[in-house]
Amino acid sequence: MTAPIEFGRTQDTLKLSIPAGLRPRPEPERNPEPQWGHEPEPAQEQEPETEPEAASPRKGGRDRYLDLLRALALVRVVLYHNMGWFWLPLVFPSMGVMFALAGSLMARSLSRPALGVIRGRLRRLLPPMWLFGAAMITLEILDGWGPQSDGHATWWWSKLAFWILPLSTPPYADSLAGFQHVEATWAAQIIVPLWYLRAYLWYVLLSPLMLRALRRFPVVTLFTPLALSIVMNTFFADQEFIYSRVWETANDFTMFGSCWILGMAHQEGLLKKIPQYVVPSIAPLIMVAGLWYLQTRPVNPSEPTNIESWPIAQALWSLGFVAILLHVSPSWEQWPKPLERWNGLVSLLNARAVSVYLWHEVALVVAVPLIDPLWSVRFFYEHLQWLLMSPWLTLLVAIPLLGLLVLTFGWVEDVAAKRSPRLFPYPRRQRGRRRAA
Repeated sequence: MTAPIEFGRTQDTLKLSIPAGLRPRPEPERNPEPQWGHEPEPAQEQEPETEPEAASPRKGGRDRYLDLLRALALVRVVLYHNMGWFWLPLVFPSMGVMFALAGSLMARSLSRPALGVIRGRLRRLLPPMWLFGAAMITLEILDGWGPQSDGHATWWWSKLAFWILPLSTPPYADSLAGFQHVEATWAAQIIVPLWYLRAYLWYVLLSPLMLRALRRFPVVTLFTPLALSIVMNTFFADQEFIYSRVWETANDFTMFGSCWILGMAHQEGLLKKIPQYVVPSIAPLIMVAGLWYLQTRPVNPSEPTNIESWPIAQALWSLGFVAILLHVSPSWEQWPKPLERWNGLVSLLNARAVSVYLWHEVALVVAVPLIDPLWSVRFFYEHLQWLLMSPWLTLLVAIPLLGLLVLTFGWVEDVAAKRSPRLFPYPRRQRGRRRAA
C-alpha cells in the first residue's frame, strides 16, 4: 500500500527541483510606517501555507482607509483655522475622527504591556512638542513676555512645566507687541490648538482602564463620557469654575471621550457583533439630536451658529459621524485605483501628522505680514484689493511656509520614533512592481 503523499513536503520538493537561478525572487516586505501615536506591532508568525493558489492575507499592515481619514482631518483643520467657515466642522468633524482613529490604534497596541505602550506614545508625542515649545517660548520672551507679565513670577515659572508634560494647556501670552508686524494675539492663535495634545495625553494615560471597562460593560463605557459632557454643560455651565484648568481639561476629555472609546470598540471587533442595521439607524438620530441642540442655543442673529462653541452639540454630532465612518470602514490594504494618485500626499501627511498640526498656525500667522507689503504696490492696491483681502491668498502663501516648517522640524518625529531622520518622507515608487504583478 502506497503511503499518502504530504502536500506541503511535495511542494517543497518541487521547489527544490527548480534551479536557483530561475526561482522568482520574493519581494521584501516593507514595514508599515508608524502612525501618530502608533507603536509598530511585533512580527507575527506566519502559518505554513496549505493552498499555494490562495494568497495569505497580510497581517499588521497599514489600513489605507484610516490613513485617508487622518489626512482629510488634517486638511480640514488647516482650512478651518484659515477660512473660519462654520459649516466645515459639520461636513467633517476632524477632532472626533482623529480621536477615534487614535483610540483604535491604542486598543491595537494594548495587546502588549500597557506601561510600555504608554511610554511609547509619550516618546512619540513629547519631543515634537518640546521643540515647538522651545521655539514659541523664545519668541514670546523676545516679544516681551516674562515672569512679570501676569504679576506672579513664581506661578509663571511653575506653569512652564506644562510645556514638558501637557497635563494642562501650556501657558502663553494673551497679548504682545507683535514684533510690529503681526497681531498682538499671535501667541494665543498659535498655541491654543495645543488643547488637542493635552486631551490626547489624558486619553493615552487612561486607555488601559477604558479598554478594560469597554470589554466588561461596552454600552455603559461608550456613552459615559457623552453623559458626563451633557451633565457638566447643562447644570454647571454658569459656574465660575468653568474657567479653571481642571474644568477645561475635563470638558474636552468628556466631549470626545465617546469617540475615542468608539475607536477602541471598532478595533476590538465589537461593532461587528451587533446587527448591521443598528449603527445606520442610531447614528443619524444622535447627529440630529446634536443639530437640534445647536439650533436651540442663544446666538447672535447676525452670525451663523458655530458647533465648536457648544460642547454637547459637538459631542453628539462627532459621535454619530464617527460611528457611520467606522461602520462603513472598508479596511483597504491597497488603494482603490481612483485614489492611487493620492498615495504620496496621504502618506506624507500621516508621516508628519504631529508637525503639520503643531506648525500650521505658525504658517498662517506669518503669511499675513508677508502679504501686507503688497498693499503699498499701486497696481495691487488699485486692481487687486479683492485678492489681498481674500483668505485664499493667505492659504496660498501659508502652504509653502508650512511645507518649509515641516521640512525643518519634522525630522524630530523620526527621532522620537527611533527611525532614521528623513527630511521629506514622501513614499518612493517601488521598482519592478508592475513587472512582478
